[in-house]
Amino acid sequence: MDKQVFEALSAETLPNRLGSNDVLKDKIGADHTHWNVREVGDGNLNLVFIVSGDKGAAIVKQALPYVRLVGESWPLPLKRSFFEYHALVRQSARDPGTIPEIYVFDMAQAIIVMEYLTPHVILRRALIEGRELSRIGRDLGLFVARTLFRGSDLSLPTHEKKADMALFADNVELCDITENLVFSDPYFEAAMNRHTSPQLDPLVAELRADRDLKVEAQRLKHLFSAKAETLCHGDLHTGSVMVTDNETKVIDPEFAFYGPISFDIGMLLANFWMSYFSQSGHETAPGERDEMRDYLLETVDTIWHTFRAEFATLWRNERKGILYQARLFEERGDPLAAEQALNIVLDEIYREMLGFAGIEIHRRILGLAHNADFETIADPDRRASCEAKALKLGRHLAVNRHRIHCLGDIRATVERLQKETLA
Repeated sequence: MDKQVFEALSAETLPNRLGSNDVLKDKIGADHTHWNVREVGDGNLNLVFIVSGDKGAAIVKQALPYVRLVGESWPLPLKRSFFEYHALVRQSARDPGTIPEIYVFDMAQAIIVMEYLTPHVILRRALIEGRELSRIGRDLGLFVARTLFRGSDLSLPTHEKKADMALFADNVELCDITENLVFSDPYFEAAMNRHTSPQLDPLVAELRADRDLKVEAQRLKHLFSAKAETLCHGDLHTGSVMVTDNETKVIDPEFAFYGPISFDIGMLLANFWMSYFSQSGHETAPGERDEMRDYLLETVDTIWHTFRAEFATLWRNERKGILYQARLFEERGDPLAAEQALNIVLDEIYREMLGFAGIEIHRRILGLAHNADFETIADPDRRASCEAKALKLGRHLAVNRHRIHCLGDIRATVERLQKETLA
């Protein structure tokens, strides 16, 4: 493979270009002419292939020099694969077993070759199908607690944290996508926005005229851009998780950046709330998915309570960084002071998390990149009815986050909204 000139892979060229790699020959098969290659990428940015042979299979992911969803008119640097690779390495160390094994990284060709997860499916697809997976709440709660705590000044040596911040600070273009497509574009008539029209037009106009909402969206954007607490996945949603009944794996951290601890959790929970509202659009009879809706709300509770419990455990046992040092608290015979600080930190994470969740809901319905939960509802009237409820929840979370005392309050709001009809 030419290491100097980037060339996009295809199903036809991949075997010849990667077939001499000893690691891949060992994983897939020695004779690359017998490799079977299937292009499966359905994301917004990259090429993804499943490559199989007589020894096994692997996933080959290659970044493109533009946004795949839009085309060459929106260029994007190949270096994002560098940040994805380094994020995967760090997440694997901070929560072992939750990340696919990495076989090969080729920076010049923007290629990451990794473990083929089978019989795993994308979590979003499983939820659309109405599958209840018992492990995901606990698994995801542990993942966010461990990766976010262990990537922060609560845990890392300060020189290591600052060096890592400097490395990931160069992921500028992908942060720019989030800063605009998530926090700004949904709140005005941006060129690439779209929504279910005309059904949602009155509600969309109301949200875009909502001064309190727009101010909160920009306050949250301010947090996103300025609060470099930890290494975040950056795009943690149900499409970035692969599952079986017995295993949960997290993928695709190419948007990784140093930001608020609360960001990943908020993005993740938003996708479960959107899944909740989308279930009506996938029912063949009213009430058919009541149990699924209950399961989704219980999963939200499990993720958050697992996160809190694990974060508290890590606080008590692994708080070795420069923040809230034990020599100020426990080592001076005052462990209650450390617990007081822990409660303050967790409360701040909770309030921010709600805000980020609200904004994520809005951008998935009003912006450029929508999700399949709603998009696979063929009837636009049914889809709009589901989306309207989610949009109202998003507004409530973003604007009222400092007055929402617990997830039970949100559950009551969600269940009330579910009973509404689109005006």
